[in-house]
Amino acid sequence: MIRLSQVKMPLKHKQTEIEGQILKQLRISPEDLIHWEIKKESLDARKSAPFVVYTIDCEVKNEKNIIAKNNTLQTAPNEDYVFPQTLPGMNPLANRPVIIGFGPAGMFAAWLLSEMGYQPIVFERGAEVDQRTIDIESYWNGKPLNLESNVQFGEGGAGTFSDGKLTTRIKDPRAKTVLDIFVQKGAPKEIKYRNKPHIGTDILKPTVKKMRQDLIQKGATIHFNTKVEKLFFKDEKLQSLVLSTGEIIDAEVAILAIGHSARDTVEMLHENQIKMSPKPFAIGVRIEHPQKLVNTSQYSSYENELSERFGAAEYHLTTETSSGRSVYTFCMCPGGFVVGAASEADTIVTNGMSEHARNQTNANSALLVSVTPGDFPSEDVLAGFAFQREIERKAFEMGNHSNKAPVMTVGAFLNDEKPNVIGSVKPSYQPGYELTDISKGLPQILIEAMREALPKLDRKLKGFAMDDAVMTGFETRTSSPVRIVRDQESLMSISHEGIYPCGEGAGYAGGIMSSACDGLRVAEKIIEAWAPRTNK
Repeated sequence: MIRLSQVKMPLKHKQTEIEGQILKQLRISPEDLIHWEIKKESLDARKSAPFVVYTIDCEVKNEKNIIAKNNTLQTAPNEDYVFPQTLPGMNPLANRPVIIGFGPAGMFAAWLLSEMGYQPIVFERGAEVDQRTIDIESYWNGKPLNLESNVQFGEGGAGTFSDGKLTTRIKDPRAKTVLDIFVQKGAPKEIKYRNKPHIGTDILKPTVKKMRQDLIQKGATIHFNTKVEKLFFKDEKLQSLVLSTGEIIDAEVAILAIGHSARDTVEMLHENQIKMSPKPFAIGVRIEHPQKLVNTSQYSSYENELSERFGAAEYHLTTETSSGRSVYTFCMCPGGFVVGAASEADTIVTNGMSEHARNQTNANSALLVSVTPGDFPSEDVLAGFAFQREIERKAFEMGNHSNKAPVMTVGAFLNDEKPNVIGSVKPSYQPGYELTDISKGLPQILIEAMREALPKLDRKLKGFAMDDAVMTGFETRTSSPVRIVRDQESLMSISHEGIYPCGEGAGYAGGIMSSACDGLRVAEKIIEAWAPRTNK
């Protein structure tokens, strides 16, 4: 394969024109081109006329001769994920490996272990995705929250009910495999090469369902509505698990892919003296603007053409306050909704969600302020959870002790005015909102940081601090405030043998892609250390 890295095409072009450009750059005739595949697609809008830039891998006849004639050409690197090359470990498992949680980390750990014949057992406290959808929509329609089946808990994890963003900063060859598997299970093919790929909640739901069905065919067992409530150890080695059904499961290996909101599970682990440490996280609000404003700001005079070609525009903004605290946008959902994402009684938690088309009126994003353990000095390693809970309960009070979220306009927030009107931007929060002063619900240091940052961010995206923009409180579940400490080499808990902390909830990932890759990484380590059980 030969890789072409800068194939530039006008905004509107046909596939035949891409092929013509390939032939031109390789200096070959059509019969010499066997096959070509887009590896990456991005937009370059820095000049007056935007264009599309492709990275393309080409299979050709007489590849060595073609490269020899043009020393600027390069062979495409092999980016395929390679299954663990070492033989399975010498220590045979007496029991099937257990995976606690069926979000991206648990799902992809289960995939690799199933492929290698380990027949994992998965315990997911929430419901399978179809029932989960019913439970979530019931809450969004004003009914009571289901504490075990909600935006945080259930098949696919929290990312299933967001935007299905697959962007990541990690440079990990496993990422390609994750994308390939998503496409095999029904995700759009363009996620494999788009610069900022996303699936969308509407497509992600059947995708994770297909993943589960295939895992079961390959020997995995998946139990929904089943929470692991206790762990038993002997000499700090895992012996068994107690389930919410009352059943006791013998196990010497368990992957903790619990997600960032399984606070009760983390508390149980802490009681077992499993080593963990506090870590930084972030807290803020969801901010909404007209999607058209974002499109105009990002696409300029080519708004219509670029919206048609690349969909609703995105942004990622960051700044630093005079105190040195970071303020930034996170999990931006173009053409989406703000939704209720609580998992505990009498709390309000917000998140963003969009479907694949991203065709709703508003754009929304988390507007976050960095928080460190120094902001809540305590000897309790779980103090970050208490910090989050206090804000979530305050939001519930401000929402008139209902499912409604506190809301105010950016103009009222910046001017420290009593909120009394909603302007041109209508809040999309489901299941409803209460107009109130959200500055009363966050620590003053966070409010001051947001008030200082908003005008700065407006200079980066014109209209970001518009008076009618809407702020909905509060976004608290951006990441886990604790890290379950693991050995850097074995990826096992440094304090308890057989426990493998994994993914976002354990403090080792930050989104669908990095969580999925961490699931694969942990599964590899289990394969290296343990042999599949012989009494299948």
